[in-house]
Amino acid sequence: MTENENVINEENAPEVPQTEAVVDEQKVEAVAAETEAPEAKEAPLAEKAETPEKKAETKEVKAEKAAPVVQEDFDWDAIGKKREVYSKSDREKLEQIYDKTLSSIGDHEVIDGIVVGKNSREVVVNIGFKSDGVIPVNEFRYNPNLKIGDKVEVYVENQEGVNGQLMLSHKKARILRSWDRINAAFEKEEIITGYVKSRTKGGLIVDVFGIEAFLPGSQIDVKPIRDYDIYVDKTMEFKVVKINQEYKNVVVSHKALIEDELEQQKAEIISKLEKGQVLEGTVKNITSYGVFIDLGGVDGLVHITDLSWGRINHPEEIVELDQKIKVVILDFDDNKKRIALGLKQLTPHPWDALDENLKIGDTVTGKVVVIADYGAFIEIAPGVEGLIHVSEMSWSQHLRTAQDFLKVGDEVQAVILTLDREERKMSLGMKQLIPDPWENIKDRYPAGSKHTATVRNFTNFGIFVELEEGVDGLIHISDLSWSKKIKHPAEFTKVGESIEVVVLDVDEENRRLSLGHKQLEENPWDVFESIFTVGSVHSGTIISASDKGMIVSLPYGVEGFAPNRHLKKEDGSNAKVDETIDFKVIEFSKENKKIILSHSRIHEDQAFVARTADNEAKGSEAKTTKRAVKIINENLERTTLGDLDVLAELKEGLEKEEKAAKKKK
Repeated sequence: MTENENVINEENAPEVPQTEAVVDEQKVEAVAAETEAPEAKEAPLAEKAETPEKKAETKEVKAEKAAPVVQEDFDWDAIGKKREVYSKSDREKLEQIYDKTLSSIGDHEVIDGIVVGKNSREVVVNIGFKSDGVIPVNEFRYNPNLKIGDKVEVYVENQEGVNGQLMLSHKKARILRSWDRINAAFEKEEIITGYVKSRTKGGLIVDVFGIEAFLPGSQIDVKPIRDYDIYVDKTMEFKVVKINQEYKNVVVSHKALIEDELEQQKAEIISKLEKGQVLEGTVKNITSYGVFIDLGGVDGLVHITDLSWGRINHPEEIVELDQKIKVVILDFDDNKKRIALGLKQLTPHPWDALDENLKIGDTVTGKVVVIADYGAFIEIAPGVEGLIHVSEMSWSQHLRTAQDFLKVGDEVQAVILTLDREERKMSLGMKQLIPDPWENIKDRYPAGSKHTATVRNFTNFGIFVELEEGVDGLIHISDLSWSKKIKHPAEFTKVGESIEVVVLDVDEENRRLSLGHKQLEENPWDVFESIFTVGSVHSGTIISASDKGMIVSLPYGVEGFAPNRHLKKEDGSNAKVDETIDFKVIEFSKENKKIILSHSRIHEDQAFVARTADNEAKGSEAKTTKRAVKIINENLERTTLGDLDVLAELKEGLEKEEKAAKKKK
């Protein structure tokens, strides 16, 4: 303290020295006058933020008005009047009180201050220094409720600026302390305040303690938010829900605060839930499969099938967002977390209003609302549907789908086949409205009659054809051709083509027709029997091969089979596919429609005849005869039944020649 501050003004000095109590009281008043809050004064903010020179002058004036203080070592003779002196302990106390009114601060420190003034542009903060600091108000935009007397943190940029003013920054102080505060708020689950700066993809950017945090769109509110822009430039409360320490990323949530508030309300609602209870709710979200209803903090789902008794394509046809509707509780799980709601259950069931006189056999008209492969659903009244199975759409027996007959939106007439009012089920039929083609079928398609049919589909064992709508028949694969062996019907014809058929048999009870195609012609095997006799030779072309032999195409369109051992050529090579050579018939079966051929037998017989002629020329008839008989016996063992007659005759002739030779000897 200066000497002037401790000297009592001579004109105001009392005649009698003051007591210790009076002196203490006056000193405290002097200190209080010096630290008086700026808001108690009417002076402008610029005057309140005084310069150091003006501050010094103010202190001197205050010192003159302060209560008299006597300095212990004051020279009484210099003035010539008696002065009162504090005791040493009192002086130390007063010095401590005064020292507390001044702070020792340094540049680039973060300290706490008190807001002592505020207007639309600036905030004045007192940090206990010889002058107050002025901070732009936009640094406090995250806190619109800032008021005089609030405690704030500031960063000392400079104790004396170019104008001698104390330079402070609240924004820098927040940044320096922000990360610690963010972590503390996360650990303690504190509620913090932040300023929404802007919108970004999927959410909002929030200024929290000077750090940019991310507020996901799903964490803004408990209900879906469709317009994020309405939150920009607003101050909101949040909870820190996630921190990435490595990348310094912060995620906050406003929804968490709302959920906490709704938790008690939600628990109360859930405890009172009962099946069949009718509640009012708000449409919260609409999906393709149903509607989510907010029941006041608890969500329930109205499935699309429970929105209306009639068929709908999308829930938007019935409800819209934010609409208030009444729903009934249909079911919920043990924890009451999944609640099934219904809307249509609040209205009478359409089946209850169905005409009581409607009965089986009646004809009804309706609209196709759904089509599946197995049939079509027909709505004959709002909410009342019947099923037309695909088998009841046509008298035809071959496989078809409902799409072949109907499409959604078609108006159709049908006959009621079954009607169950309790189960609310109805089956309908269309084919009953047209005559049954199987009535008097034998009169129209007698056995032996010829007709033209359309190929509908194939199986491994034959062809299904349609003679007329509802009249189908089967041509077995064995009845397609007399002469060709067909492995699959697709080799013979195509789906959709016309084919001539003969009715072989009619099964009226099972609605089956047995048909044939080859019967249109006479059986050629009666003729083949006289042409392809055993031992006859014919030219044939090899058309295909198998493990056991080859198929040979013979004249008149008939096919034969040559085993592998009968395909050796005279030069020792084997015959090949597409090669045309001579074949000898070694077996013929009219019943089995089978011809067995051999190419080897031709040159083997020729060789045998040649050897026999040579032996006779050399006079070795007996030896040759024995050898020939032996060869014939061997041939008889490996030949087929078709060769027996020819070889037997040859053997008999050779034996006679052998006996004649013996008699001559």
